[in-house]
Amino acid sequence: MRPILLDYVASLGHTVFERGQYNLNIIGIRSKDHKPNSFDDRMCVVFRDEQGWVTRTWECTTEPGKYWLENPTNVSGTAILVPGQYRGVYKIGKHRGKYDALVQKGGAVKVYRDDNKDDIIDAEVGTEEEGYFGINIHKAGSNSTQVDKWSAGCQVFSHSADFDEFMSI
Repeated sequence: MRPILLDYVASLGHTVFERGQYNLNIIGIRSKDHKPNSFDDRMCVVFRDEQGWVTRTWECTTEPGKYWLENPTNVSGTAILVPGQYRGVYKIGKHRGKYDALVQKGGAVKVYRDDNKDDIIDAEVGTEEEGYFGINIHKAGSNSTQVDKWSAGCQVFSHSADFDEFMSI
């Protein structure tokens, strides 16, 4: 029987990958709290292996850190990934030329733009923009407790060992 998380994903109208081994469903779950600078979200991977269904989850952030909220690099504001399914967007590549991560290479994503330069995450309807923004899935430090500069819109694991496990899958 498939994991209940995949039933939820399907209920949102998203495609669920059920056939074959290691056909990954990568799912970011954003906290309802929207606390800036917190690793209060979850990154999940659900797939089949030789034994059956496997579900792994790790602590992450799906929102930018306080530094980038207050100091956006884009004049339109700091990027916050719009919830949705982004099929074929990510490929293994170098994050900022340094280490292997999932990088945005295969297609566009939608982001909200938070432009008021405060430390409150504003994911407002009407501020959406679609394109290639380098919204990657990568790691922070070895055991980071605050997002700070680790995310300017990327999906970021708080612990490098968790990220390494994710990448090994």
